Amino acid sequence: MKLNEKVAVVTGAASGMGRAIAKLYAKEGAKVIVADLNLEGAEDVVKEITADHGVAIAVQVNVAKQEDIDLMIDTAVTEYGKLDILVNNAGIMDGFEPVADITDERWDLIFDVNTKGVMRSMRKAIPFFLEQGSGTIVNIASTGGMNGAHAGATYGASKHAVIGLTKNTGYMYAQKGIRCNAIAPGAVKTNISASMKNISEFGMERTKVVQGVIPAVGEPEDIANAALFLASDESSFVNGAVLTVDGGWTAAF
Repeated sequence: MKLNEKVAVVTGAASGMGRAIAKLYAKEGAKVIVADLNLEGAEDVVKEITADHGVAIAVQVNVAKQEDIDLMIDTAVTEYGKLDILVNNAGIMDGFEPVADITDERWDLIFDVNTKGVMRSMRKAIPFFLEQGSGTIVNIASTGGMNGAHAGATYGASKHAVIGLTKNTGYMYAQKGIRCNAIAPGAVKTNISASMKNISEFGMERTKVVQGVIPAVGEPEDIANAALFLASDESSFVNGAVLTVDGGWTAAF
């Protein structure tokens, strides 16, 4: 097992990519904190994991709240004695709004979840990593964090920031036994569209050309496999990197 006896926290783990990552990690031997705002969904994932002889605990977490993040990380350490892997997967989408149509409220919410939640989780976890001399962080960014036409201005900016945070963290702690990498998924079958509100017709129209060259839509398991690689010892010399998993979409431009 690639993650035997490791302890992992996965946010946004009640559905989609987070669910697939949590289940795969548990199958590979990790003890998993299944964290999500949707507690019922998180508990369902735990049931699936335990039915497959895995080990997991569900924790209700709003990643926009520091106290919830603290509880999430502390639960891993209290229940399992350590923390080895942090996967920051939780995220929400904008409505493809260009900058002229952004509201402060929507900007703040998306950054609180997509960016500040990532930073706060890392900030909470890293002292534990430093104490034990090892730790791995996998941030779920987006191809929208590298390009300008995959979403609206707010989502794109939030994911660009995650990539910058990933690279800085990977470099800063490279000599402390801590690795930090990101995955940039392309089009993947998830329920993130449920978080989209007040869709901008102008923004959607501007992205049609880019959306039109998507060669395929991925499955959550495709991202989980990449997350397993980045969490395992097989990627021990991969740090501060962004792994694009998009079926070749961004190879077109």
